[in-house]
This record gives sequence, structure tokens and C-alpha cells, in this order.
Amino acid sequence: MFVFTAKLNRKKAILAVIALALVLAALILLAGLRGRNRPEKHGEGASMGVSDAAGAVRYLNSLGWEVDPEPLEVKHLVIPRSFTGVYADYAALQAGQGYPLAEYGGMEAVRYSFRVRNHPSGGDDIVADLVVSGQTVIAGDVQSTALDGFMTGLKDGP
Repeated sequence: MFVFTAKLNRKKAILAVIALALVLAALILLAGLRGRNRPEKHGEGASMGVSDAAGAVRYLNSLGWEVDPEPLEVKHLVIPRSFTGVYADYAALQAGQGYPLAEYGGMEAVRYSFRVRNHPSGGDDIVADLVVSGQTVIAGDVQSTALDGFMTGLKDGP
């Protein structure tokens, strides 16, 4: 049988408590960071590698959309944490295409908007939007900016 004994004085006890507190603080910090950085899910509609406007154009072209190479707008936004009303309808459209928009609530994203040149309607007011978080496409649509316009999914095709 082996017996280990140690003499614990007040100074060693305080150092042990401080060391334990530092370890616990580090664990809590790491757990918090892990919760904020959601893992990227790559479902049927998600795509990696879209990190700028040129990547957005390539992605839209891969779906059959011909768009101007320069975006009409590049907007930084925060995805709502919960979806109600029009946002709920938009989230449902994205889920139907396989895009993980709802999983990115509260996170930052970039929306690229481009003029579409090959929509079947032939209108000059057709715009494609692509919403990207990190390098993952999390949402997208094609819409008419006319007063009586429409909105469809990216995958509904030209």
C-alpha cells in the first residue's frame, strides 16, 4: 500500500483555488466561443467558397442565372434571431431550397444583389440576391423590383 501525504498551508490553498478558478474561467470562455461559432452545415443548397462578389457571380452562374459582374448592392446585415411575418415566409422559401438561413439567426451575413439578364420575363427590373455567412450561401432569391413584383427561389431556374 502506498500513502501520499502533503502539508497544505494557507498560501498553497489560495494558489490552488486561484488555479482552479482560472481553469474554470478558461473552460467557460471556450464553451461560449464554441456556441457562437455554429458549425457550417452543407445541405443540398449550401455552398462553400463564396467569399466575395466574384464568387457570388460564379455561384449564380452555376445555377443558370446570367448576372452583371458588378453587384448593384453589397450590404452587411444581421440575420434576425426569430422569424415572424414576411421574414417567416422568406425563411420558409429558403428552407424549401435547402438553404440553412434559420440556423444563422443572430449572426452576421452579407447580401449581394445583382441585375439578372436572362429571366424568362425579359424585364430589366429583375434582381438576384445571395446571402452569405462566412463563405456559405445561406439564402437566395430572384425578384422583380416592380411595384407588382414577385419573388422566387434561386433554384426555380431561369
